[in-house]
Amino acid sequence: MWSGVFFDLDGTLADTVELILKCFRFTTKKHFGQSLPDADVVATLGIPLPVQMKGFARSAEEAELMRKTYIAYQDIVHDEMVQSFPGASSVLRALRSNGTKIAVVTSKRAGIAKRTLECCGLWESVDLVVCADQVQRPKPHPESVNLALSELGLEPDRVVFVGDSPFDLQAGKGAGTRTAAALWGPFNLEELLAEEPDFVLDAIEDVLEINAEEVWSGTALPSPGP
Repeated sequence: MWSGVFFDLDGTLADTVELILKCFRFTTKKHFGQSLPDADVVATLGIPLPVQMKGFARSAEEAELMRKTYIAYQDIVHDEMVQSFPGASSVLRALRSNGTKIAVVTSKRAGIAKRTLECCGLWESVDLVVCADQVQRPKPHPESVNLALSELGLEPDRVVFVGDSPFDLQAGKGAGTRTAAALWGPFNLEELLAEEPDFVLDAIEDVLEINAEEVWSGTALPSPGP
């Protein structure tokens, strides 16, 4: 069906939102004396950590100290808190059995992205991982998606990018891929529909149901979604 399916990592393949929130609570309490509301953090999920920290910190110097605090704490709690979403492994296997190329396009840095995929048992199930430190302009800019397309030799209209955040959908659309909104992540339906995705998916298994031929013929509707 699809020549390639690209996935975001956090909140799409890997169930890491609580890990991220826990690390932010620890970091902001240490630096500000109190934790930020979870909703403020969730609104930034999907962009690189240094960019997130700059949005919360009072100076560039503080942002860098916060980033280091976050990374140090994450290193302690990461492995015990990370798991894949149910069905992720079987979906990747099914796609690859049909000859579909699988890429992970993430705002994580390379080292921690590999560690997350390994903890989820997904590292061997993907063909390519593109991380924030491999491009000059990470998501929501389309550069990382374009790099994945180039590395795998794929045409964008034969690829669907599955992500749980508006930043994923913006990056995919900017690169010319089809986009699928993942409703099992932390963003709500209205926020994702605002990015006009081609598909709305209730569960990761729904990736196997979206029909590429309908997209190419111009008859696709957001499906299966609500």
